[in-house]
Amino acid sequence: MTEASLARLAARWELDSAQVERLAAVLALIDGDSTAPTTVRGAEAVDVHVGDSLSALALDCVRNARRIADLGSGAGFPGAVLAIALEDAHVALVESASRKCAFLERLCVEAGIANADVVHARAEQWPSGALAHDLVVARALAPLAVLCEYAAPLLALDGWLVAWKGAVGEEEARAGARAAELLGLEPSEAVRTAPYAASVAHHLHAFRKVGETPAGFPRRPGVARKRPLGGAA
Repeated sequence: MTEASLARLAARWELDSAQVERLAAVLALIDGDSTAPTTVRGAEAVDVHVGDSLSALALDCVRNARRIADLGSGAGFPGAVLAIALEDAHVALVESASRKCAFLERLCVEAGIANADVVHARAEQWPSGALAHDLVVARALAPLAVLCEYAAPLLALDGWLVAWKGAVGEEEARAGARAAELLGLEPSEAVRTAPYAASVAHHLHAFRKVGETPAGFPRRPGVARKRPLGGAA
């Protein structure tokens, strides 16, 4: 079943056999490693993790990205999957938890992901990442206003933030839009995705960097969550 599901995804996103083998290696490591930071394993992980990550290839800003940062990478989704799919891109897997970083290092080695590096840091404490990316991605990480503050300082002008989110309420959406405006970002219309059968109200929220981010952002670690820019989210 896993093999057939991967073949379906490969056909949908035009992946070659070598890329499918690397995706299979990712899934095999998750199945076999008890320290993998996810509870979704086996055949379910093909759609829940791999299909969900690949769904962003529907966006031009993702397909054309060459310098990508995956914030809160965790088990490597979406960053490791995007690194496999976008072989001309370089992906930074940014993770603050050391045990998750250790897993991501093993993942890159065992799946042969040569175009990804693990960055052990919080997004707010990664000065070498500033202005260095044309795409920042985050999957189920934080409210939109918080994600905007994390991502804006890392993006070059005309770069994009793409956030995987479930249902977003009006208050969070408004807060995200207000925070974006303060940070030099501009929201685009959210894109509904249906990468797997259990997907409910799943969307990709995209923001383009249209202006300079003011000095002083991001604020010190933890402040973005405690006092989100756009108001409570």
